Amino acid sequence: MDTTNLFRLDGRVALITGGSRGIGKMIAAGFIAQGAKVYISSRKADVCEAAAAELGPNCIALPQDVSTVAGCKALAEQFAEHESQLDILVNNAGAAWGVPFEEFSEVGWDKVMDLNVKSPFFLTQALHAALKASGSRERPAKVINITSIDGQRLNPWETYSYHASKSALIYLTKRMAARLVTDSINVTSIAPGAFASDMNKAARDHGDAVAQGIPAKRVGVDEDMAGAAIYLASRAGDYVIGETITVDGGLVHASLGTSIDA
Repeated sequence: MDTTNLFRLDGRVALITGGSRGIGKMIAAGFIAQGAKVYISSRKADVCEAAAAELGPNCIALPQDVSTVAGCKALAEQFAEHESQLDILVNNAGAAWGVPFEEFSEVGWDKVMDLNVKSPFFLTQALHAALKASGSRERPAKVINITSIDGQRLNPWETYSYHASKSALIYLTKRMAARLVTDSINVTSIAPGAFASDMNKAARDHGDAVAQGIPAKRVGVDEDMAGAAIYLASRAGDYVIGETITVDGGLVHASLGTSIDA
């Protein structure tokens, strides 16, 4: 047994949606450091191009809005102009919406459910041929859905569609995994906790305060997210299928409940 290159991604091609910032950018940087060629996509072309330039010559920008099925198909077509096969797809693009129950709108419901649930499914479908061309029993292709601990437990905010979407994506990961494993494509997910980002402004702007509620007593850093993604994307994670890895400093699975006698 040789574990020397267990986590390397040399020669592998990855596509990461929402890859220009936050968790997507953390994963992109990690993949590149392990030898991968990474395509990043995001809605804003200028931001996408700037992030690719920052990440270096092994990062290529493919700006696209994947909130619609047409956008998913367009991104797959853009990718096909560059590559004939895809080794790793990271479905990271997402949105949140927090409004009191009485005021929660259909717009806030549809925007979040479309981007967080519908898009990962239809983008994977659009890239199925490219993923299938890469995958083999010896070295499967990978699809990694970025879910959330908010799909595993409640947060204090009224983010109804976000909670529902992330719970749905965790279960959709299992269903997609059961089908796509027959094509040598492994589907998994990562459920992040508190990481500083534009989506998680509390962790970004009040990290010390947020950390007090986390068993590890800190918010997540880039290496925490990159490490989990590299594991699933590399040879190290080839026997992990349909699983959701929770990366949250113990908040979901290692928090003690409050006693009613306390």
